[in-house]
Amino acid sequence: MMAKVAVVTDSAASLPASLRAQYDIEVVPLNLVFEDRSYPDGLESNGNFYQALKTARRPPTTTSASPGTHLEALKRAAAKAPSILCITVSSRFSGTYDAAVQGAQMLAEERPDVQVEVLDSQSATMAEGFVVVEAARAAAAGADLAGVLKQAKEVMPRVGILAVIDTLEYLARSGRVPRIQAWASALLSVKPIIELREQNIHLVTRARTRQRAVAQLIPILEQRGLRGQGLHLCVQHTNALRDAERLAGEATGRLEPSEVAVSEFTLVMGAHTGPGLLGLAYYMQA
Repeated sequence: MMAKVAVVTDSAASLPASLRAQYDIEVVPLNLVFEDRSYPDGLESNGNFYQALKTARRPPTTTSASPGTHLEALKRAAAKAPSILCITVSSRFSGTYDAAVQGAQMLAEERPDVQVEVLDSQSATMAEGFVVVEAARAAAAGADLAGVLKQAKEVMPRVGILAVIDTLEYLARSGRVPRIQAWASALLSVKPIIELREQNIHLVTRARTRQRAVAQLIPILEQRGLRGQGLHLCVQHTNALRDAERLAGEATGRLEPSEVAVSEFTLVMGAHTGPGLLGLAYYMQA
């Protein structure tokens, strides 16, 4: 039986491949411009990219997908369902939302029979991804477009990501988060834990070493009462799979969440953070 709603998102969500496949989620790739070449964002690990990033003459830049690329994704989604919910990375960090709206308007001209809603997740990484996945789960359960949109909006204020970053240099160079530039010079000798939540990136705490910083991630969630069957987690990383799998095991034992996934940032996201990031994206059910 054909689903009532298909879900579309962008590669900034860094969805685990298993969840993307399970719920047949269309993913629009953002674009990476590096060493004078442009690449559509992929989901594959690429350690060579991070090695090149360290020695690059100019930092890479990233751009949103074009309205036409969104249109093509929406057309593919329209072949699966008569209604579509497209969930994008925060408009504070990217022009993707605007491009998706334009793509939806183009589809409306070609296919007025297809209903499309575009939602700004007000987030990124798997904080955005949990909004997408929970919307897709509602769609899989048979909800209509209004029901799927309602579920996504209820999830949005209950997601976030805590992350340890090896260096703030890459975020500072990207210029996407102006306050990071001040932090980068002030925190040269320590490892910061930052949090993205409700469109804001803030410094949670810091530690002298990466190991000590990573050791604080689970206790921070414990202190907030984020544990048990209502908790959904995704361990995210940039070229640090072994560390991510270790953290996933520890989080499973201590926090007893209903699910724990592991996902690597796509290269567009990794270009902003550099290698060695390790984080816990979370969604806590009401």
